[in-house]
Amino acid sequence: MATDREQNLAVYRRRLIDHREIEAKLRKLREEKRDFDKQYDKSENDLKALQSVGQIVGEVLKQLTEEKFIVKATNGPRYVVGCRRQLDKAKLKSGTRVALDMTTLTIMRHLPREVDPLVYNMSHEDPGDVTYNQIGGLSDQIRELREVGSSIY
Repeated sequence: MATDREQNLAVYRRRLIDHREIEAKLRKLREEKRDFDKQYDKSENDLKALQSVGQIVGEVLKQLTEEKFIVKATNGPRYVVGCRRQLDKAKLKSGTRVALDMTTLTIMRHLPREVDPLVYNMSHEDPGDVTYNQIGGLSDQIRELREVGSSIY
């Protein structure tokens, strides 16, 4: 009787371990599926953008109302435009790059910054009160230029 019970417990433990391993595999596969779904949705959006009539790249200057924005197109003119319903209007702040539909002049999507984010962040750093004399490093070159200049005359 005790051996039957021990055998059954051993089988139960093995199956419990197998079940946990299968659950971990299932969780991993679900995460992979979620990632693939995101990639698929992005690809679909990119294809739709390519299939649509041409788009103009612009930059949001100001939000007039909840639905209307002033956008400066890269080719020069400024437009008062509407926005696609599905677009998150909270992302459309001043300076945001956007894609405009050529025919309706509607904001179709927001675009990433044109410059690398690291370069963008460095351009907004304040160097403080630094003069050229404090930087230094070119004194030899300046001396050589003065010597060449004086030897010409």
